[in-house]
Amino acid sequence: MDTTLIIGIVGALLTELSLPFSEVKVASEGDVLRVDITSDAPSRIIGWHGETLNSVQHLTKSIARSQAKLERAPFIVLDVDGYRRMQEEKVRKVAEQKADFVRRTGSRVALAPMSPYFRRIVHMHVTNSPDLQDLTTESVGEGEYRQVVLRRKDEKAAESGEELSPVIESKEDGLENLDV
Repeated sequence: MDTTLIIGIVGALLTELSLPFSEVKVASEGDVLRVDITSDAPSRIIGWHGETLNSVQHLTKSIARSQAKLERAPFIVLDVDGYRRMQEEKVRKVAEQKADFVRRTGSRVALAPMSPYFRRIVHMHVTNSPDLQDLTTESVGEGEYRQVVLRRKDEKAAESGEELSPVIESKEDGLENLDV
């Protein structure tokens, strides 16, 4: 994907929305294009619980797909002032804390419902972390209630329609302010 195209799209959107920024940089991280925006007013670009940032990200993907005549939208993640990276790290940390609980108790644990992006972060972290190789993840639920269940690999996966019991969900796991 052409990074100058992405920089132009993001710059034009931010300008059109009167959102102040000084620089837009694009870096490739595997299959993800990470767009870092520098701004003196990052909270204006982030918006309430990241809604503005998510909207600009969605528009960027759609416009890039259309202008580059792609079959699928590229995997683009917008970040301002390290906001998204902090959230990603929070999700990984919570997954590791829940992993310790799963090992101690043998019970599976459901994380709070989250967006497909953050569920992907959890799945990839558990899959790629050498310390978590005894565990596996699965997404359960529908729509905005979809969540990641963390369990030991030697535990049988739930079949379609089967109730996931026991599932332990904590309201104080640090994910309540996550941009879902």
